[in-house]
Amino acid sequence: MKADIHPRYEPVEIRCACGNVIQTRSTRKGPLIIGICNACHPFYTGTQKFVDTAGRVDKFQQRLAKTQAAQAAFAAASGKKKK
Repeated sequence: MKADIHPRYEPVEIRCACGNVIQTRSTRKGPLIIGICNACHPFYTGTQKFVDTAGRVDKFQQRLAKTQAAQAAFAAASGKKKK
């Protein structure tokens, strides 16, 4: 292994937008500024909102039924005109 080719692994401070400060080590220089951390992320804090997928599926089913009804009416109307 060659000497003096690897980056220095030094203590670094990570600062979050929420004000949380984490001390760690890294090869990057200076304080790292991040937008979200485990102290403010909705998944880790338990404030995550679940999407009502059942309501979305019902809306889709209604639109699909309306579209199929319109297609059937169009096909019936165009079929009668040809005869």
